[in-house]
Amino acid sequence: MNGLIWFVILYWVISVGIGLYAARYVKNSKDFAVAGRSLPMYVVTATVFATWFGSETVLGISSTFVKDGLRGVVADPFGSSLCLVLVGLFFARPLYRMNLLTIGDFFRNKFGRTVEILVTLCIVVSYLGWVAAQIKALGLVFNVVSGGVITLETGMIIGAASVLIYTLMGGMWSVAITDFLQMIIIVIGMLYIGWVVSGMAGGAGAVIAHAADAGKLEFWPAPTGREVLWFFAAWITMMLGSIPQQDVFQRVASSKNEKIAGNASILGGVLYFMFAFIPMFLAYSATLIDPKMVASLIDKDPQLILPTLIMTQVPLFAQVMFFGALLSAIKSCASATLLAPSVTFTENILKGFFPNQTDKQFLFMMRAVVLVFTVIITTFAMNTEASIYKMVENAYKVTLVAAFVPLAFGLYWKRATRQGALAAIVSGIGSWLLLELAAPAGYWPPQLVGVLMSLSGMIVGSLAPQLGGRPLLPATELNRKA
Repeated sequence: MNGLIWFVILYWVISVGIGLYAARYVKNSKDFAVAGRSLPMYVVTATVFATWFGSETVLGISSTFVKDGLRGVVADPFGSSLCLVLVGLFFARPLYRMNLLTIGDFFRNKFGRTVEILVTLCIVVSYLGWVAAQIKALGLVFNVVSGGVITLETGMIIGAASVLIYTLMGGMWSVAITDFLQMIIIVIGMLYIGWVVSGMAGGAGAVIAHAADAGKLEFWPAPTGREVLWFFAAWITMMLGSIPQQDVFQRVASSKNEKIAGNASILGGVLYFMFAFIPMFLAYSATLIDPKMVASLIDKDPQLILPTLIMTQVPLFAQVMFFGALLSAIKSCASATLLAPSVTFTENILKGFFPNQTDKQFLFMMRAVVLVFTVIITTFAMNTEASIYKMVENAYKVTLVAAFVPLAFGLYWKRATRQGALAAIVSGIGSWLLLELAAPAGYWPPQLVGVLMSLSGMIVGSLAPQLGGRPLLPATELNRKA
């Protein structure tokens, strides 16, 4: 135990030091937000992978799989992996060519200031659950490796403060460089611990066969209307809802060229899908290695199954490798998701109130928002009881119903207008919230209804005459005049 906690401290100090060293590359706000649009293929791929491979992958997905099987993890990794592939195929290159600082800039250029503000607020709100999940996971790790000496709440504060330090100073440069190193640790650590645990469980074949016999490998839903609708809704929540997110856009915009932006996103998605199955395999192996422990935690707190297995069943070196990989996964995701909403809130909300500030003042404002957002998120994480997996999945419902349709139609439908975008946002959010309040577990999933209403709002709003007279300009024409 003492050896492990000292390793965690040493690793933490080194990684924070590397992040602070990377801050030397930050000379202006563009460096802070998108690393000067200069990152090579291998770094962008690493930061795409590392950002996605967070606490929900190691702790959330694995515990959900043990409890609900493949059908329960359709949102992540199946939906989230496809998100990155779709971004690489259809969104990365056209967005890169626009030379934007944030995804919110796209909505301003295409649809005007009102749409920019509404979508930006939705994006920022959506990050509450995602970043809180990483902070909560950091607290869980410190609590486990210290044997309970460090409380969950204290662990959250320590984790959030340390990630804040280098994110605040180095922005996207610190995130990218630490992500690259952390991807290496994640890959090596996960492969090694998978090999160790596989041997303890009687081989990969035995684990897979046991899971198949228990029905955990059944993927498709029961052939009933409600089951199919809810399965489809869970799939698209992260597959489409995470496309209009600032962290995804930052990796696109940070690339050296548009080819890297597209290819790195696709490759990062493929790598994420492959490695996301290792934590599932590890957690399910516990049902063969220590079934009593699994039975005691499955209904109480399944997120503890995997770390408990590691702490009680494997040697110290394997513990070091696992928690090194886990800390890398959480830190990379936490730093990225702290930076993304802070940058977009500063650029697309606050900047409009301070139009004459210098770039140095703008950079200071970005850093101040990162600090404030970290305090808010840590407070939220310390006061929520939701699971890590659910916090991440729920985060994308907001952007699914409010931002995906305006983004996709703004890029690919020439007749999309400001009126259509506003109708899409209002109808999507309104219908989703109404069903969440009135029938959250009804026949129709609220987020599916929300995205369908958003689609209808965009089409009807864009094709209908402008309210009050002169028709609105199509999105492409508006962008030309902006």
